[in-house]
Amino acid sequence: MSTKSKEVIDPKLAKALAHPLRVQLLNVLNERVSSPNQLSKELGEPLGNVSYHVKVLLDYDCVELVKREPRRGAIEHFYRATKRPFFNDPEWMTLPSSAQRGISNTILRAIGEDVAQALAAGTVTEREDSHLSRTPMVVDERGWEDVTDLLKETLDRILEIQAEATERLGADGEGIHTKVELMHFQSPQPG
Repeated sequence: MSTKSKEVIDPKLAKALAHPLRVQLLNVLNERVSSPNQLSKELGEPLGNVSYHVKVLLDYDCVELVKREPRRGAIEHFYRATKRPFFNDPEWMTLPSSAQRGISNTILRAIGEDVAQALAAGTVTEREDSHLSRTPMVVDERGWEDVTDLLKETLDRILEIQAEATERLGADGEGIHTKVELMHFQSPQPG
């Protein structure tokens, strides 16, 4: 896909993702329902900061309140994501480079944490059909575009598979927890 045409990015999503903690929160809330208290403990962030940023995500229609539970004289609020922290190429191109770097940093840090947790838990090799690969390449401009297009098609199909699986799983939602992390980036010149 060519990135020459520019589309206007959803201003709510751009503002919502202007802070790295909100990117982290939205990533977690895309995986599961959680409360600010749980998120605070998981991310090692002060509860006040997490609550503030969850409220910002709520104001920007990126999360929704799904339930309330009484807890020691208070009410704990639980949220889930309504938007994915994802930009298509034309949207990404409209972001300032500082926002692109911040979002990329947050995503790569999350990938590192995902891999470290899976290695520590031994789940990386738990299934015989798991896939790990690293493929350094040298390509021309057409090759770059072809790989980029293939990854976009793959992501679209992955999201379709997730929606189909969610439908099959029904209300209990107990399935195989998995993470798919695709990357394609220009690397520095060797040597």
